[in-house]
Amino acid sequence: MLKSSALSQIPIEELRLEIRSRQRRLPALQRRRDRIATKLARIDHEIALLSGDTARSERRRGGAQKGTLAAYLQRALSGKTMSVGEAAEAVKALGYKSNASNFRLMVNAALLRKGGPFKRIGRGRYTAK
Repeated sequence: MLKSSALSQIPIEELRLEIRSRQRRLPALQRRRDRIATKLARIDHEIALLSGDTARSERRRGGAQKGTLAAYLQRALSGKTMSVGEAAEAVKALGYKSNASNFRLMVNAALLRKGGPFKRIGRGRYTAK
């Protein structure tokens, strides 16, 4: 005889409503996470400036200079659409070096930078402008 779980006692329509409710909250949470990631990247930049690690701070600043994360992302995303994780891997494959403990976060912040050379195509998908 099969044991019934508490979940099996909940009507299917109630479960569907809960799933829809969670799906509606997801984009707002992702936007919030992205804003926090951007703030963290700015704080990392300030730390690099204050610690005197100018090479590190230049990389964090981004921009269109050769050797910056943004330049590598521009090359990786040119004519392609990728997720943040895919973009991070592509940049590393192109030879970008980073000792960041959370490189994906740095890539995410660079992709979200306002007025930057990247365009959000869809949920978590980016391309070069």
